[in-house]
Amino acid sequence: MKRYRMGRIGPGLLALFLVARLAQAADDGVAQRVEQLLGQMTLEEKVGQLNQLSGKEFTGPATAKVRSMEAEIRSGGVGSMLNIKGVPDTRRLQALALQSRLRIPLLFGLDVIHGYQTVFPVPLGESASWDLEAIEESARIAAREASASGIHWTFAPMVDIGRDPRWGRVMEGAGEDSYLGSRIAQARVRGFQGARLGGVESVMATAKHFAAYGAAIAGRDYNAVDMSEQMLHETYLPPFKAALDAGAATFMNAFNTLNGIPATGHASLQRDILKGAWGFKGFVVSDWGSVREMVVHGYAGDLPDAAAKALAAGSDMDMESNAYSSSLAAQVRAGKVAMAQVDDAVRRVLTKKFELGLFDDPYRFSDPAREQAALNDPRHREAARRIAGKSIVLLKNAGGVLPLKRGLRSIAVVGPLADARRDLEGGWIVKSNADRMASLVDAVREAAGPSTKVSYAPGCDVACLGKDGFAAALQAARDADVVVLALGESWDMSGEAKSRADLTLPGRQGELFEALCAIGKTPVVVINAGRPLIFENVAEQAGAILYAWFPGSEGGRATADVLFGDVNPSARLPMTFPRNMGQIPISYQQYETGRPVRDDRNIVYKSAYIDSPNTPRYAFGHGLSYTSFAYRDLTLSQASMGPGGKITLSFLLANSGKRAGTEVVQLYLRDPVASVVRPVKELKGFQLLSLQPGEERQVTFTIDRETLSFFDRKLAWTAEPGKFELMVGSASSDIRLRRTIELLP
Repeated sequence: MKRYRMGRIGPGLLALFLVARLAQAADDGVAQRVEQLLGQMTLEEKVGQLNQLSGKEFTGPATAKVRSMEAEIRSGGVGSMLNIKGVPDTRRLQALALQSRLRIPLLFGLDVIHGYQTVFPVPLGESASWDLEAIEESARIAAREASASGIHWTFAPMVDIGRDPRWGRVMEGAGEDSYLGSRIAQARVRGFQGARLGGVESVMATAKHFAAYGAAIAGRDYNAVDMSEQMLHETYLPPFKAALDAGAATFMNAFNTLNGIPATGHASLQRDILKGAWGFKGFVVSDWGSVREMVVHGYAGDLPDAAAKALAAGSDMDMESNAYSSSLAAQVRAGKVAMAQVDDAVRRVLTKKFELGLFDDPYRFSDPAREQAALNDPRHREAARRIAGKSIVLLKNAGGVLPLKRGLRSIAVVGPLADARRDLEGGWIVKSNADRMASLVDAVREAAGPSTKVSYAPGCDVACLGKDGFAAALQAARDADVVVLALGESWDMSGEAKSRADLTLPGRQGELFEALCAIGKTPVVVINAGRPLIFENVAEQAGAILYAWFPGSEGGRATADVLFGDVNPSARLPMTFPRNMGQIPISYQQYETGRPVRDDRNIVYKSAYIDSPNTPRYAFGHGLSYTSFAYRDLTLSQASMGPGGKITLSFLLANSGKRAGTEVVQLYLRDPVASVVRPVKELKGFQLLSLQPGEERQVTFTIDRETLSFFDRKLAWTAEPGKFELMVGSASSDIRLRRTIELLP
């Protein structure tokens, strides 16, 4: 028998080998325990594991419904609950589950979307940071707080690609680009789950909504989706595959129909792609009531029919439809539903419960001391402020208006969101911390210091239906050296079921801006929103514009940090901002037409609008800094490569300004001739580089066959020989360096 010495393998490789063997042994042990338990279960107990109920009623009085639900839990008829949080309630309900015959613990799930107690920027805003480490950190903090409060599972991240800002749920995603969205999906999964399921400071992640929900027709929530298989595979599925590759424990299906079939009952999506081609081993949960809604869609005749079709399609757990619990057992006995499908779904759910360690200690995520420590850790709020600062996009800075100088005589902070607190948190929060928050005007007072007079007048509320408050706002502005105007949406104007047909500033907010301009003031505008808005007059006339999104618990202070230059903005837009509603949906990744616009002065018989510029207001990847960066001397290691080769692209990046700053360098590609027409640009890489004034650094990207690949007309992932254009720049609209390479046969 061969003997290997330690030195021959190397301690690092040996450690990795041992970790892999231990992990495999653990997986094998879990599989054995699952099969043993499955063999002991009755059909009703199996179906119970696939039943998820909302527990909001448990926080109120003991009604007949609550007593019925408690009995269902004690009988083993409930596998998971959502909307239960906190150590006392999760421990109490877990104790009920442990009274069941087989003592199978509950899973507690919750929508921990952008923080638990500490609220971070809404996901779209945080995605504007393009900072994967920061995004992973915020998910890790959310997991730490949630898991300490008895939560095992978050219904996040949402990885839907969104190119229509009318759809309110763009707030929950990472924007319009599949590459950026895929990288962010992986960062969030890693942050929520940690290195491996079972850590008491981690929660299971959910990649949602599978699939194509972000393409709802006309941006109207819950609406149908109709798209080509090419578009589905090329644009909307990649972030889901990336989340799976990062280890996402669960998937959630979607409310929408996809090409006529509800996603909840879509076997091609769930059985063929997710569990088949991709080999997903976790479980799929329906969205709220989406099994039941297949009846409303007209895809199922009644609730039992919907249950049978959802399970057959691969939807393992029924969230709040009462479809599985009310009909599956009878349908199995009648031969209408296969027992093998039930067993497969139950096996997937039980596996996660074992992996979380709940059978060994059902209360391991419900620790009162750990809950108090996690929810009161000051480092979490420090991180929230830092990450919010990274997420605020400087859209415009005419003449270097920003940063504001300290020592100003007076500053007027006006506008409907100037003193907002709850609105800064955005939607989908677990707990509001409004009483602990600083509004923008509070934060400006803190940052400006006692020698600067800071006045405040709202002008109007967010709806801004009247002008009664304009006079006070104008008076405050007249007496000020600088006017900061806070505009935008209220927290409940973006999110689920918050589609908007008009994305201009609400009410008469735009008139408030124009009134300030009319008295000779050029405001610095701060916009809070959960989606791209349309604000053409503001974009044309404002001195500077900060797009602060809904920035979270520390958003007021983070905005002031950027206003005064304590933070040099580095964020970049993850979605294209249109000039007007007629351009929507809009993306930088458009396809070339046979009559493209090459010159805006010549649009006759071209693919163009005749009543609007055809360029966006702000392009994907756009974002300014208080310093400047120079790109030069692009070189290639070689100009061509074979199928197994690689090309290294290198160039020099210099901070050519007077402040330290961070540049988000972006690599784009174009395949000008292919068997399927390719987009005019595709993001293929990005790097964040922080440089001191005058500092210069070499930046490199590696291009290989994978970089050049796409889905062909047969949906095969392939790279075709030919020439490709590489583009490096600061935004999709700001390309600084170009070079052509060739892939040889």
